[in-house]
Amino acid sequence: MTLTDQERYAEEQPVSRRQLRVVAPPRGVDLSAAEHAAAAFLSALGLDLRGESVRGTPRRMARAYAELFTPREFTLTTFPNDEGYDELVLARDIPFASVCEHHLLPFVGTAHVGYLPGERILGLSKLARVVEMFARAPQVQERLTKQIATWLTEHVQPKGVGVVVQAEHTCMTIRGVRASGSRTVTSALHGALRDDARSRAEFFALSGVAGHGG
Repeated sequence: MTLTDQERYAEEQPVSRRQLRVVAPPRGVDLSAAEHAAAAFLSALGLDLRGESVRGTPRRMARAYAELFTPREFTLTTFPNDEGYDELVLARDIPFASVCEHHLLPFVGTAHVGYLPGERILGLSKLARVVEMFARAPQVQERLTKQIATWLTEHVQPKGVGVVVQAEHTCMTIRGVRASGSRTVTSALHGALRDDARSRAEFFALSGVAGHGG
């Protein structure tokens, strides 16, 4: 997933409140074809779809995956950092749900996203929007973590960005090794949060994963 083929951007003024419209590109979603494919898939696995309670399952399944794979539009609003705030801004425990691209099974968890402001500060709810934008696609956790950090670095231009993602993968907990309760932790650091040991340690401590980054 790349920025050029995943998003379209338009900047609006005034300078006092810069807005970046983030719009997922149009892509073909054929719910009817997906419903028929889901029915064929379930039938091939031996499920009897004639019962009243499961008759609509292929339709519901198609709509559910379409929703999981479709990011919502949002406006990334930033404001001038008039007070020169230079301490860490951190949003903890942002919930997300994504789908493992290897088995198309869900993985669910939380993201901790922080940044050291530069010339502009970001509306806090937008951190959650960015997490959702990249989570709504077939994913791997490592890529998801890096995409969030890279996107914020490029579009907000802070002095540093840190992202920690903690998630439980059902492809690991309900099948295969069946390691129930196991959680995977990944991190991505840019700028001062990567290069400065004290800033890095503060980020991990406030994220509740002290020591993860070494």
